[in-house]
Amino acid sequence: MSSSKTSWLLGTLLISILCFVSWKHSIIDVRGAFLLVGRGLLLLGLSTLMVSYFYPRLRSLFSSNTRSTSEYSEDEEAKQRQKQARDELQEKHSEKAFSYQESVLRPRQESSMRKKEERFYRMTGETWKLTDGEQLGEGESLGQSAHEDVDGTPNQEAVRRRKLPESATRLHPKPEVPPQKRVVVLPEEPAEDAEGVVRVALRCPSGRTIHRRFLKSDSSSVLLDWLLKTGYHPTLYTLCTTYPRQPLVIGKDISMGDAGILTHTVLNVEGKDPSTT
Repeated sequence: MSSSKTSWLLGTLLISILCFVSWKHSIIDVRGAFLLVGRGLLLLGLSTLMVSYFYPRLRSLFSSNTRSTSEYSEDEEAKQRQKQARDELQEKHSEKAFSYQESVLRPRQESSMRKKEERFYRMTGETWKLTDGEQLGEGESLGQSAHEDVDGTPNQEAVRRRKLPESATRLHPKPEVPPQKRVVVLPEEPAEDAEGVVRVALRCPSGRTIHRRFLKSDSSSVLLDWLLKTGYHPTLYTLCTTYPRQPLVIGKDISMGDAGILTHTVLNVEGKDPSTT
């Protein structure tokens, strides 16, 4: 406010001096001089109004541009600092992760793999693979001849020189040949009117009854073969008489007649007591 008053007074003073000098050296009268002074005052007032109106706006506009430019530069610097800080933090995390993997994870994985390998070789019986082993020919005398005569085959000599573990050099016994399966062949069933024919009926645990004819002279062991062909193994089942209830005496040298089968006979198929087998 004080600056506008000062500019107003200075302008008024200058215009007055200008008007006085121009009046002294001109041919205008007093009325023309007053008109000139009035016009000068009017021009000064308009110029002052325009300056007071536009100057604050121009000043605010330039100051805002300067402020925005400075703020933009500050934001860019802040972003650059944040990016640099993030990069440094990421690098530190990467170094920590790498050191943790090298010092903790990798030894733990290697230890786990060694334990699994040892367990596998113990299960397969190849524990000799866990040792460092020995070089071929280690411990042999330097003066030993390469063509020295030794007992045994060349393979046995090579095994002896290698000094392999006992589990690798032990000769495994030859696998036993499984016994041949016995084929059950029953004697031909005789005719009903043949001499010495007896009819035997088997009462099975399932409830069915099987009939067949034999000769009294046949061995009683054919009853066991017949029992096996019907699906009941003699090691698990036995033949018993109905009355009196007792196991039937059976053998290769015992005939049907000697076993007590002289007429039509009914035999029960019963399971053996596990304590007696």
